[in-house]
Order: sequence, then structure tokens, then C-alpha cells
Amino acid sequence: MVMEHSSASISTKRVYSLLQRCMKTKDLSASRQVYSLMIRSGLDSNTFLAFHLIRLFSLCGSLMEANEVYLKFCRPDLHMWTAIISAHVKHQQCEQAIKLYHAMLQSNVKPNDYAYVAVLKACASPEALPQGRIIHADVVKAGYDSSVHVSNTLIDMYAKCGSLDEARRVFDQLRAKDIISWNAMISGYTQNGFGEEALHLLDQMRQEGIQADAFTYVSALKACGILGAIAKGKLIHVHIVECGLESNIFIGNTLIDMYAKCGSLETAHQVFETMPHKDLVSWNAMIAGYAQHGFSEKALQLFEYLQKEGIRPNRVTFVSILKACCSISAIDQAKQIHAQIIDAGLESDLFVGSTLVDMYSNCGSLVDARHVFNKFPARDVVLWNVMIAGYAKHGDSKEALNLFREMKSDHIQPDSVTYVCILQACASIPDIDEGKLIHTQVIERGLEGSVFVGNGLVDMYAKCGSIDEARKVFDRLPAKDVVSWNAMIAGYAQQGLGEQALHLFELMQQEDMKPNDATYLSILKACGSIAAIDQGKRIHAQIIKCGLETNVFVGSALVDMYSKCGDLNEANKVLIKLPVRNVVSWNAMISGHAQHGLGKEALQLYKEMQREGIKPDSATFVSLLSACSHANLTHEGFDLFHSMLDDHGIRPELQHYGCMVDLLSRRGSLSEAEKFVIKMPIVPSADIWMSVLAACKTHGNVELARRSFDSILKLEPSNDAAYVLMANIYAVAGRWVDSLEIRKTMKTAGIRKIPGCTWIEFNNQMHRFVVEDKDHPQKKRIYATLHTLIGRIKDQFGYEPDLSCVLYDVPDHKKAHLLSAHSEKLALTFGLINLPPGVPIRIVKNLRTCADCHTFAKMISKLSGREIIERDANRFHHFRDGVCSCGDYW
Repeated sequence: MVMEHSSASISTKRVYSLLQRCMKTKDLSASRQVYSLMIRSGLDSNTFLAFHLIRLFSLCGSLMEANEVYLKFCRPDLHMWTAIISAHVKHQQCEQAIKLYHAMLQSNVKPNDYAYVAVLKACASPEALPQGRIIHADVVKAGYDSSVHVSNTLIDMYAKCGSLDEARRVFDQLRAKDIISWNAMISGYTQNGFGEEALHLLDQMRQEGIQADAFTYVSALKACGILGAIAKGKLIHVHIVECGLESNIFIGNTLIDMYAKCGSLETAHQVFETMPHKDLVSWNAMIAGYAQHGFSEKALQLFEYLQKEGIRPNRVTFVSILKACCSISAIDQAKQIHAQIIDAGLESDLFVGSTLVDMYSNCGSLVDARHVFNKFPARDVVLWNVMIAGYAKHGDSKEALNLFREMKSDHIQPDSVTYVCILQACASIPDIDEGKLIHTQVIERGLEGSVFVGNGLVDMYAKCGSIDEARKVFDRLPAKDVVSWNAMIAGYAQQGLGEQALHLFELMQQEDMKPNDATYLSILKACGSIAAIDQGKRIHAQIIKCGLETNVFVGSALVDMYSKCGDLNEANKVLIKLPVRNVVSWNAMISGHAQHGLGKEALQLYKEMQREGIKPDSATFVSLLSACSHANLTHEGFDLFHSMLDDHGIRPELQHYGCMVDLLSRRGSLSEAEKFVIKMPIVPSADIWMSVLAACKTHGNVELARRSFDSILKLEPSNDAAYVLMANIYAVAGRWVDSLEIRKTMKTAGIRKIPGCTWIEFNNQMHRFVVEDKDHPQKKRIYATLHTLIGRIKDQFGYEPDLSCVLYDVPDHKKAHLLSAHSEKLALTFGLINLPPGVPIRIVKNLRTCADCHTFAKMISKLSGREIIERDANRFHHFRDGVCSCGDYW
């Protein structure tokens, strides 16, 4: 093309023509030949030709040669400065482009509108915003702020920097706006997630008579996708059809994406099917839509069709289809796709690699996830985060922590996601010391004010049992979202601090923070923990108003709350109303019957559950075996225990073995219980030996009690309940010296007994009582009424205090006095005083009720004609007309 001309006769006009031909073909080799010809002809010093040559080399991808041409000129003119600045921007050398701009000013060359446009494009990133503002000031000073071309670039620059207020000021000050001005502002709002503002501006644009173009519609549709505004999206779709732009492939792709994000996958597919031309973006948008909304099989089917059409998937396709595989744990198909990724040479792509690691982790294949992770010689923070999150999610917290340390030694700076993942790992162990070290690092990085990290800290401290520290972090958060409130409420509920959870729930609503389903799950658990049925009913009303009563998880939590509050009728009503009942719903109902000692009814529910085709899980059998234990259904309990593995493939765990030991111990088969524990294939817990120890007190077996006590101390040296129980067993046996020795050991070791407490709800408040309580405002009336009640049941029913329940070597009159001031009696008396006739009295005790209080409650139920419902640490007792539902077997 070039060599046919002699260097001597070549003219500027001819060289320019050759440069223009190279511009069209973008042929770097031919461009170099033209440059060589210019040098031989002495035309390389021609600034006009040099300007075009710089543009040509930049267009062909050779910034180095563009620089070489530019550097030949000691005093480049404005056009050459503009060309070289534009070349650096095109090649993403923005910092150098800005330096060239300042060098141009120092050379006393005044920029024009094209130069300003070129350098402002270099400032279109948040870190370059300060330079952008300086150049904006130069624009105003030079009088180019009235230029539509420059102003449009300013709007775009500010929008890409995230400074939408400044972009809007430029837009509003622009007198003559063109379609590009409107598009820049609408696009800016959309890119920054301000969909409502983008759509409002679109309406304003129409009111001013400006006709939207394809670019406008693409931005507007993206805004609809952000907001889930399907009605607005459909209206824009109508305008697109009216304008004849429906066949535009970019608009078609954006329509698919918008409908998919709004959840209207059927309409998205209709657009996809009617598109005259589809590119890979079209297929990716449709596959991603199906994957994001849980239609994984359809996504996989579409992926197959894509390949049959001969279209090669790219990294975006693979990421979407791996997510689809992940959601249905289709690991075999995922491995086939993994092989395709390797064939496509994309396994080393960090975006694809991170998705592979995430997919394998979520499918439970941490070995495969780690294999992919280890293949990357250079890992970014996202890849580290995904691998750490995988270990944390699957309970391998130690490996998550090891990887976190390795990440830091690899000089990768953790980000907020890393800290949240590693805090989750600390919470699941739980490891409060490691959690505190992470907290220190969070403070050093200045991330404690981040709501995302702050929520992780609240959750970690709460799950590690440090609820006061959790509250301190919560109170310090500068901005709280619903997750913050949920984490703190859940923390209180998990630690059994129902009153604090309810108080925080009230505060949350006062702050106009709307609860979500997760909030209700936690607060219902809190209500159940303290049997706050009135507040539970009030929350139930809110749930109905929010339309969440049919949510299977919220519904299951309601069943559990009513069961724990002693109202199985209401629990059953909620269960019946659930449109879909899963294993969690049935477990809640079965567990409720177990707690109430209704073993046969629990077994009947289990049969109904199986008839509905619901498969039992590990938790189902814990509830069933517990029901058999409380109802003395030994034969049924053993049948269920054996059917777990034989019929359902569920291997018994520690809790199941504990239920069996409890079943044998309660019925007095202490020798069998001990043998069962010794033969267990897993190491027994302290709780299992506690079941034996408690039964030894009931059945007076001191020797086995001592063996059980010693076994408990080997596992939990500071188990206060074991010390108290052993001391009581010695006391009942009259071995006061041994009992005193146990108590001395406790005192020396600094082990304190958990005090007995009883709660009762009245006027949406929980009233708490302890033994010999002197703090309640109604104490005088309570004690006076209680004294009268004791006198009446003595006269009418021959009540005599069961002095064996006082395990101190004190005179009988002192024992009788201590018994009369037990927390259950005080709470029950408070209920009789304050609750209207006919309303059941519901009380909750944190420990097992004593025999004397049990007898007292039976007699009071007959005397008052009131139903008394008591939940102790073991089960429910329903007292009616002098009889308890437990049949005195508790």
C-alpha cells in the first residue's frame, strides 16, 4: 500500500490519505510503514500528520509508538496535546493523562473544548475526583462551561465518581441540554443505584419534549431492574415498541435483564424468543435470570441449547451456570462444566475461579474447593474470602482461622467481607479470645463503624456468650439496619434473656425499623423462653398484618412459641393453617407435646407427619424420644431409637443417646442406664450423666450418684448443678457431713449455684421472683395472701410442708419457712391476686420444681378452681382440680 510511492514525491495530502485508510483498517503493520515513509520523506515533523499518526497508533493499540511520535516534538501544538492525552485515556493510563494536561498548561498552551473533554474522561473514577474538580474550575475560568460537549463530559465524570449532587448541578446549570446531557444524568443515577431519580428524570425529559433514544431506554430499563418496578418497565417497553426499537439487540438484552430482575421470567423468555438476533449477552441475561430466581434446571437446559447453537460460553455464562448448579447441589453437572471451563482456558480467571470455589463449598465439597483455590498462584481478596467463608459455613472454623492467618502472611489485606466471615468462624467454635483479637484488627482498620462488620461483631459476641460486649458494639454502631437489630435480639433470645429481647424489639419499632421474618423468628423464640404468651399473641397479630403467618418458618416459630407458653390448642391452629408444612413445623408440634408429657399424642403426630410424606430428621427423633421419656413409654422409645438407623438412615447422636439414658433413669432402671452409658459408641456428655444423677436422687441410689458425679466433674469441673444435686442426695440420705463437704468444695472453687427464679406475665410485663423475694412492689400483699392460702389448704386438704425438700441441716420450723417462700409459690400467689378469674395462671421456673411446690400447686388449683400451667426446666405441669398432667412422674 505504501511502498508503491517513492519517498521523494510523496505529498502531505497523500500521506494523510494513507493514514485515513489505516484508520479504517486499524492495521498496525501498515501504520508503521506509513510512519517509516513519513520519516524518509521528512514529513515526520509535520504537526498535522503527527497528530493523526498519534491517533492512529492509539487506535491500533500501540500507546508506546504514539508516545514516540509525540516526544519528537519539543513544542507540540494543542492538537497533539489533545491527541496524546486521549491516547493515554484510551489505554487507561489516566494518571499520566492528567499529568500531560498539567504539562500542557505549563507549556502555555491553552486547552480548547476537545482538550477538556479528553482530560475530564481521565478523571472519571472516585480517586481522581479531586483532580476533576480542579479541571472543572479551569473549564469555568476558560468559559467552556457553557459548552454542551464539555458539560456532558463533566456530568459523566461526576456520575462515575459517585458525586451525583455535583453532576446534577452541572446538568441543571446547562441551558441548552441535548439528548446526551439527559442520557448522561439518567445513566449516572442508574449506575449509582438511584433508580427512582433516574425514572423521575426520564419523565421530566419527556415533559420537555425530548425524544428518548436507545441509550436512554437502556438506562431507564436498568433503573426499573434496580427497583423491581415492573409496571414502569412494561410502560417503557410499550414506548420502545412504538419507537420501532424493539429489534435493537442492546435494548432486547436489557429488557430480558429487567424482566428477570423483576421476577417476571416468563415475559423475559418471551422477549428472548422473539428477538430476531441474539448474541451471547442475550443468552447470559436469560440464564442469569433463571439462576438468580432458583429455576436452576431451566438455566441448565438453556445452557445446553446455547452450546447446540454453536455459541461459546464466556466467563459470565460460566459464573451464572455454576450458581445454578450450586443452588440445587448438582455437583456432577458442575464438574462437567468445570471441565469445559478448563478447556476454555478460564480456570485461571479469578472471577470464574472464585465462583468455582464458592460452588464446591456450598455443595459441601471443601476438598474440591480447596483444590481449585490452591491452583491460583496469585489470589485476590475475593478468592480468599470465598474459601474462608466455605470453611466457616461448614463448621471447620479452625481451618478458616488458619487460612485467615495465611492470607495475612501472603500480604493480602482483609476487607470487610473477610472480617465478617472470620467472625462467623469465631462464633461457631465459639472462641471469644480469637474474636476479640479480630475485633482489635477491625478497629485498627477503621471498620468498626461499618454496619456490615458491626453486625458480624454483635453476632460473634452474642454467640460466644458475651452479651454485654455485643450490646456495646450494637450501641456504638453509627447506623443500624434490620440485620443489626436482628443480631442483637437473636443474641438475647439465644442466651435465654427473653425480657431484654422483648425490650429491644419495642425499641426497634420505636425507631421506625420494620421487622422482617428473621426478626419474628428471634422474638418468638424469646417469648417462648419466658412463656410471655400475651406479648406472643400481640406479635402474632403483627405477623398476620405483615402477611407472614403463612411463611413456613415463621409459622413453625409460632407453633413453637405457643407450645412453650403452654397453649397447645393455639399451636395446633397455627399448624393447621400453614399451607405448606415442613419437617420444622412438625418437629415444633411434636416437641411441644413432648414438653407437656403427652407422649402418645406426640407419637400420633409423628404418624400424621409420615402420612403427609414428610421425612423425619435428627431433631424429630430427639423430640419423640423425649416424649417417650416423659410419658414412661419405654418400649416405644426403644423401637424409635432402633428405627432411626434401620428405617431412616439417621445415625444416633449424643442427644438421642441422652434421651434413652433419661428414659431408663426416670423409670428407675438405674443399673440399665449406667450400662447403656458405658456401652455408648460416643463419649457421653456431662448432661447424660446428669440424667443418671438426677434419677439417683429420686430413687435414693447414693453409690451410683457418686460415680455419676465423678464422671461429670471429669468433663465439666465447674458444673454447679452437679455439685448441688450431689450435696442434696447426701442430705436426703442423712449424710450431712458429706453434703457439707461438697458445699465447701464448691465455695473453695468459687462455684456458685444458679439461683431459682420464677416468672409470670402480667400487663405485657414479666414479673420475676426469687426465694424469699423482698423486692416486688406487692410483696406485703403477696406474703399475706400466701400465708392465708397455706392455712386454707392445711385445713381443707391436710397439707403439710415436705421438709425433705429443704436440704439444709436446720430446725423443722426454719425448713417450713424456707419452703413457704419458694419462688413458684410467690409467682403463683401474684397470679391469683392480679389475674382475672377464669384466666389460666402461667408460670415459668428456671430449675426443676420441687415436690412441695408441686403439691402446693395441685391443692391451689382445687381450692381456687383455676388452671395453673407451670413450665420448669424439664417439662410442663398442667394443674386442674387438684391433679397434675404429669401424673406425679417428672
